[in-house]
Parts: sequence; C-alpha cells; structure tokens
Amino acid sequence: MSPTRQAPGVRSEVGPLRTVLLHRPGAELRRLTPRNNDALLFDGIPWVDRAQEEHDAFAALLRGRGVEVLLLADLLTETLQVPAARDRAVELTCADLRLGPQLRRWLREHLSSLAAEDLAEVLVAGLRNDETGGQRTLVTALMAEDDFVIDPLPNLLFTRDSSVWVGDRPVVTSLAMPARKRETQLTGLVYAFHPRFAGVEPLYGWDREHVEGGDVLALAEGVLAVGVGERTTPAGLERLAGTVFAAGLARTIVAVPVDQQRATMHLDTICTMVDTDAVLMYPNIAHRLSARVVRPRDGDPSELEVGAPQHFLDAAADAMGITELRQIDTGLDPVTAEREQWDDGNNTLALAPKVAVAYERNTETNEQLEAAGIEVLAIRGSELGSGRGGPRCMSCPIARDPL
Repeated sequence: MSPTRQAPGVRSEVGPLRTVLLHRPGAELRRLTPRNNDALLFDGIPWVDRAQEEHDAFAALLRGRGVEVLLLADLLTETLQVPAARDRAVELTCADLRLGPQLRRWLREHLSSLAAEDLAEVLVAGLRNDETGGQRTLVTALMAEDDFVIDPLPNLLFTRDSSVWVGDRPVVTSLAMPARKRETQLTGLVYAFHPRFAGVEPLYGWDREHVEGGDVLALAEGVLAVGVGERTTPAGLERLAGTVFAAGLARTIVAVPVDQQRATMHLDTICTMVDTDAVLMYPNIAHRLSARVVRPRDGDPSELEVGAPQHFLDAAADAMGITELRQIDTGLDPVTAEREQWDDGNNTLALAPKVAVAYERNTETNEQLEAAGIEVLAIRGSELGSGRGGPRCMSCPIARDPL
C-alpha cells in the first residue's frame, strides 16, 4: 500500500505520522471582531494573511517529512457533492432555534441551491443578516444587520478537538462550547459520507456527552489518558470509556482531572508526549496532577472499575507497563513556564519518537526538549495561537505507524 494512502489508525502519540487532517484558516477568521471574539473563543483578532502564511508553512513542514496532509475544507466540499450529505448539512444548519420558521424556510432553500464549494464556504464562514439578500422576516428585522444568521467557525482551525482516532476508528467528539457545536457536525458528515472513509464507523457522536479531542492522549497501545475539566465532562469520559472498551480498542484509561481554566482547557495544554517514554509537562502543576485508572470490571465494558487517586506520571507509567514516564519541563523557572505554557509551549505534535513540532517563540521550552534529545521542528505561530492552540491542537492524526 502506498504510504500516502495508508489505512487509518492511531495507536500512540509518537508513532511515525503518515496522514493528518488540518484546516487552513480562511474567511471565518475575518469574521472576528472585538465585539464577538470572546464569544467565539479567541483572545485577540488575528492577522489573517499572516495566520494563513504560518499555517501553510506548518503544512509544508509536514509534507516535507513525508506526511500526507488532508485539508478539511477540501474534504467537506467533496462530501457535500453527495446528495445525502448535502441534505443532512442543510437540515442540521437550519435546526438552529434562533431562526424562526420563515427565515428557516428561506435558508433551507438558499443553502440547497448552492454549489458544493459555496455551501462549504457558508457553513464554515457563516452568513450575516446583511448577506441574506434583503430577505425580510420578523427575525431578520429585529436582528442587527451584522448579526449572524449562521455563526462562523474560526475554531475549526483546531482539528484535534472535533475528532480524534482511537485505533482504526474516529471519535467524532461533542464540543462543550456552544460556539463550536457545528464543528463536529461537519466533521461527522465527512466521516459518514466521504469516500475516503467508506466503511469507517465512528465511535462517538456530536450529540453525546461532552468529550473533546484535546483531552485524549494515546499513551501506548491500548492505553489512553483522558483529561476531565472545562471541556470533557465525567459523563463524557464514562461514555467514551465504555465505548472503547466494548470495541476492544483500549484496556486502560487514565482519567486526569484538569483545572477548569482558560489556560488549561485541555490535557494537551499541559502535557504532550514527545517520545515513547517521555512527556513535555507544565511543571507548575506537575506535582499535583493526579489520575485514576479506569478499567472494565471483570472484563465487562459496561461496568467500570475506578482506581484510587495516584500521581499522574506514576499511574500512566504503570498502565503503559514501563518503569518511568520521563518528564521534560516547560520553561526553566516558574514564571517562564507560565508564560510559555500560555503560549502553547506544551502543545507539541510528535512526528515520530524524539521528533516534535513546536512554536518557535517558546525558546526555553524548546531548549529543554533539545537538551533531552528531542529534535524540535520550530514553526511560527504568532497569529495562529490567538485562539489558544498549538501544533497538536491544529492537527488530527489519521494514520501513524505502529511502534
């Protein structure tokens, strides 16, 4: 089989990366304003042209390392050429309760009339009231002209959140923030209807308890770590655990409570793997990061056995069957660590054991990685990072070689 069409499957964080899903930022970022950026979960207004340049360089680096790069917008456009996918996309978009019956009828007809590429653009970039062609309904009359009838999806850039692969099956996640709900609906359509994923059955769905991909780390074959905090709920973890155990795709899950703060929204904002036995970890909370080991009770995936609290590194190493999970610290001192953690210093993407992509601005963290024998592939991210996400957040691995 050609390496560019390798069968999907991800069983570790550091197996050589073969295929990855990215989303090149586009018109949806141009919808951000000082009035809506908080609601749309951005900490600032990015310079879109520079963000695209940075993302193009990221994609080029991956391709230069032999990684097949799939772009979500391309897959979505191809998916919407399938009549059933188009109908489902329109149905989901028009289900928004804010629309009202009259606007909903017009919107359904309008979206159904668009070519696949134009429909994909609207679903991602949104539709403003003043872009409805003067359509006058009670709802549009009472909305401001620049209010959105369909909200833009600027966070689609972070493809890790809306899906994550466990073994040979994708988890279409359920995003906690209202501004991001439609992201997983679109991702779910791609997995359900695109011919690239024919025969692939997702493990999860956007309409279930909240689980986000940034909280799911594949520590080793059959071993997952799942953060529980601002985005992934305990109920979501319970549902996910029972599902992956029943599918035989994991034997152990290490459940990790994560502080419910903007800076630590996901487990991968404080910990990512850079080698088979090493993690890059935010030292300011490393000493108090606890975990509980979850396994099927007596082999029954519908009954979960939850262990007593342990230190995360100890619980993870034991579950992985290794003596020690090495910790490489973010930064060189507490203040630098806090600054570089905020700038996604922990959020690295492993391309293989001992090879990781990281933002160039986190200089001291990158020096720590290099001193520990990790090859650092540094990329620019001054504009990409305004939505609080690094190389791992911006990438959904679809195929990795087994270790």
